[in-house]
Amino acid sequence: MPAKRSADAADQAVSRVVDGIKRMIVSGDLLPGQQIRQEQMAAVLGVSRLPVREGLRQLVADGLVAHEHNVGFAVARLSRPEFDQVYLMRRLLETEVIRSLPRPGTGQLDRIRSFAEDVERAAADLDLPRMREANSAFHQAIFGLSGLNLVVAEINRIWTWALPYHAVYLYDEAARARILAEHRDMLAALGSGDLERLVELMDTHRAGSEAQLSLMFGAGAVPRPSAG
Repeated sequence: MPAKRSADAADQAVSRVVDGIKRMIVSGDLLPGQQIRQEQMAAVLGVSRLPVREGLRQLVADGLVAHEHNVGFAVARLSRPEFDQVYLMRRLLETEVIRSLPRPGTGQLDRIRSFAEDVERAAADLDLPRMREANSAFHQAIFGLSGLNLVVAEINRIWTWALPYHAVYLYDEAARARILAEHRDMLAALGSGDLERLVELMDTHRAGSEAQLSLMFGAGAVPRPSAG
């Protein structure tokens, strides 16, 4: 029994590290390319270095963190060609998933609507980390209606790669307003069973964030690693 309690405590510590570092990345406290110091993370999160190291390894597997031998861990950073490929894969896979969606039941639609309302409340509070999390939950709930489980899992993995950059464009007030309005339209299309309209709306929704982030890449405004 003591060994089991010890294992459970270790697992909880690793989960706390993974969740804590994810929140820092989503909020923009940790920027793409920025080094992650294990000692500093251990102090901030109130754990030893061992769960920090294990948590970072999990985040490497998720694609949020990169590891370089003799250098250490850093927030993953996309090159411009990689960024373009992320949005290409999203468009192809999300379109197929949306076209496979069944008509949602009342309970399913209410659940998705609740995520959209969470996004709106977070935007009103200017709580950008919470807005980002609720936004992901909204889209994942829509994709999750599909029976294409493997494709949906791949979409979620691809979304993870772009998470550090989403924190950047949410600082723009016009971008936040656009996201909220498009979510309402997407809910209406989903509720009416108009999947081709939902595909069009998702294309517009995705293109808006892609265009804004593309401008940041072109202007050199996408965060670079800190010198430290």
